Amino acid sequence: MLLLSPQHWIDYELLDCGNFEKLERFGEYVTIRPEPQAVWDRKWNDAEWEKRAHVLFEQQSSSSGEWKKIKKMPDQWGIDYKIQTLKNKPAVRLRLGLTAFKHVGVFPEQAVNWEYIAQSISQMKTSQPRFLNLFAYTGAASLAAKTAGADVYHVDSIKQVVNWSRENMERSGLSDVRWVVEDALKFVKRELKRGNKYNGIILDPPAFGHGPNGEKWKLEEQINEMMKIVCDLLDEEHMLILNAYSLGFSSIIIENLLREKAGKNLETGELFLQAASGVKLPLGVFGRFRSF
Repeated sequence: MLLLSPQHWIDYELLDCGNFEKLERFGEYVTIRPEPQAVWDRKWNDAEWEKRAHVLFEQQSSSSGEWKKIKKMPDQWGIDYKIQTLKNKPAVRLRLGLTAFKHVGVFPEQAVNWEYIAQSISQMKTSQPRFLNLFAYTGAASLAAKTAGADVYHVDSIKQVVNWSRENMERSGLSDVRWVVEDALKFVKRELKRGNKYNGIILDPPAFGHGPNGEKWKLEEQINEMMKIVCDLLDEEHMLILNAYSLGFSSIIIENLLREKAGKNLETGELFLQAASGVKLPLGVFGRFRSF
């Protein structure tokens, strides 16, 4: 099993975590946000956290809250990520913002997957690989694939999030990502009927979610059906990543879902962030494979 963490990211740093919170630097601004996995004590004292932080997220319900600014900072700002495997390409540029759901517009641990996507696409013999990003959020994986030369299909059920992704594309100097506002399971079922194929697919499904027309998603109940369809969408030359951030969701589950299609090429493991304070923060399990 692999344990993977992003490397060489100038604009992001996990500083410390503990007591169900995490202290993170995004560019020049430092946030304090809830983190259910951080069940241990903080490594740094409260004074150190308060000295560094610009803003604190105060949870008001299980799904929302509000930000309390400690120091002056904007509600929106930007950071860059330079894909290490594409040395001659410009950085992906991401707009961040203080949302009511504690998120800021990027999941930093996913940078490991962006690198795998870019490396895989750049090594494919297919002239312009077709890449599908399901549950695509603000689109960093889509931009990594586009930067590497893929024809990218970006699927998310929330229109405002897709608009955010389009803004990130424009900030990054890219164009022609294909935007799809739709329930992910409905989309892949339709693609299968149409006989469409993809050379690359990533999906990072939530534990719970809703489609644009009220469709319900529950990870444990629908992931098996989803993965059967997704694997049937893969072209002869292909790569796939399944990522899952859900408390109690094991990498062995990922292995069982993907083993038949992946065979000996399957890699499974856990993503984590290494804090400056020395502690490691686990942030989901993954499985990945490619045909080459």
